[in-house]
Amino acid sequence: MKDIKLFFQNIKKYYKYAIRSAKAELKSEVSDSYLNWLWWIIEPLCFMLIYAFIFGYVFKAREPYFAAFIFIGLTAWDFFSRMLKGSVKLIINNRDLVTKVYIPKYILLLSKSFTYLFKMFISLAIAFLLMIITNVPLTLNILYIIPILIILYIICFGFGLIIMHFGVFLDDLSNLINIFLRMLLYFSGVFYNISTRLSGEISYYLLRMNPIAFFINELRKVMIYGINPSFEGLFFWFIIGSILCILGIKIIHKNENSYAKVI
Repeated sequence: MKDIKLFFQNIKKYYKYAIRSAKAELKSEVSDSYLNWLWWIIEPLCFMLIYAFIFGYVFKAREPYFAAFIFIGLTAWDFFSRMLKGSVKLIINNRDLVTKVYIPKYILLLSKSFTYLFKMFISLAIAFLLMIITNVPLTLNILYIIPILIILYIICFGFGLIIMHFGVFLDDLSNLINIFLRMLLYFSGVFYNISTRLSGEISYYLLRMNPIAFFINELRKVMIYGINPSFEGLFFWFIIGSILCILGIKIIHKNENSYAKVI
């Protein structure tokens, strides 16, 4: 409990820095671009159109409201993959800050996550607009996206803490994470419905043991199909995410002073 108490004390103390740092990073991303912030809209739209054409036209996918179906999957996947990939070299990439000024290392991840959250919210806004354009029936169940996204964030933050720690000591971890995510992409139902395309034990285990497959499926359930999410599944992943966060926080606190020496 001591580590958790210290964690929340540090969050309260440094959250303004995390917000300022996230804003600065977002501004730097588009500072030299003619289209500026429009790229945050153009990029996800272009990927959605490409994948919708490939899987909808070339591979003849027949999911209802397929454009929104694809976009919701891509939005959740992008946040998940960015959090994992962005965590690996986070401490090393902030070498000057880590070696010269004390800052709890999970504040770096918190700041980074704010940039990813901002982009995810833009994608979700586009998804809502797309749902309206394509006449997706909207129900009150869409409000369940709030707890779903909160638990998804907890899971990603927990994974990110652990990956961030080991990324300091394992040079090849970045390559391993990239290979793992490339493989996981095709087992997460981003481009297809796991429940209908796969059957039996494969579908069962993918939707329960693969966190991002579970969250993509739950977001589609409440946003497109207007049905309740799996409350048992959400509770399960909330517990797993909480355990990952607690473990990650303990690891970071234990090794706080060793990172500067290693990098």
